[in-house]
Amino acid sequence: MDLFDNPTDRRDALKCMAWAGTGALWALSGGVASSAMLGAGKGSSAAASFTFLQLSDSHVGFAKPANPDARATYREAVSKVIAMPEKPDFIIHTGDITQLSRDQEFDDADQILKEAGIQTFHVPGEHDMLDEGNGKAFLARYGKGSKGAGWFSFDHKGVHFVGLVNVADLKPGGAGRLGAEQLAWLAKDLAGHASSTPIVVFAHIPLWILYAEWGWGTDDSAQALTHLRRFGSVTILNGHIHQIAQKVEGNMIFHTARSTAFPQPMPGTAPSPGPQVVPAGQLRDLLGITEATFKRGEHQIALVDKTLSA
Repeated sequence: MDLFDNPTDRRDALKCMAWAGTGALWALSGGVASSAMLGAGKGSSAAASFTFLQLSDSHVGFAKPANPDARATYREAVSKVIAMPEKPDFIIHTGDITQLSRDQEFDDADQILKEAGIQTFHVPGEHDMLDEGNGKAFLARYGKGSKGAGWFSFDHKGVHFVGLVNVADLKPGGAGRLGAEQLAWLAKDLAGHASSTPIVVFAHIPLWILYAEWGWGTDDSAQALTHLRRFGSVTILNGHIHQIAQKVEGNMIFHTARSTAFPQPMPGTAPSPGPQVVPAGQLRDLLGITEATFKRGEHQIALVDKTLSA
């Protein structure tokens, strides 16, 4: 089944995908989200009201041919943050912190990220909910003040941030699901905000049906997007697919982040998703840094990739 209405849409969507990397540094100015390369100079974000960092899919504990030590590459990503001349206000991690939800993996991830000394907000990935309590280990560490399986919201300098959980009730084939309780909470949470309020939503699995055959999408995301359409500036950040994919729909900009652990194949180029093995010398070529610029009214996304090996 083709996800796109015509070949041009499919080609344009595939053009928006790039390979895996460490994260994206986001800047908010007047409700417009943009991102700068980690390690870039002051000029990259000097005009911003504030910046925050998105990391995703660190898979601490993963040690297979696709990456013999995901801890090491996560540490490299965090070292980029530490080296930044201007620190972001906070970090958002969009899930799959660990590989198997083990206490030691969470401990190792926390110790690595702690070195950055920056407040971090977490939403879980499906790999963070493999414990017997179906995510209790994640909630015990990162869920203070959250609702349900870990969803929450907060305000920062006039921008409303919403962290959603779409991995607690995965559908057959791996598609995400938000569920009626969370959707009702989202509607109530957004109701108190004027349509001029910039909104940033973040979750693990993309909130659009990116590739149904591999479960790369959220089954009931359309209901969530209905609540978001009235806002003039909405940025939706996800992980899960370990590569850049972007979409613009009205005033909503969708962006998936790179992994810090291993690449996955592009949709339809392999029999199934999963860790992609590349020659050892090429791994860091595929764990790069992407600069993304969003301009209100244009809805054009400019991407500049810089690899760890550069």
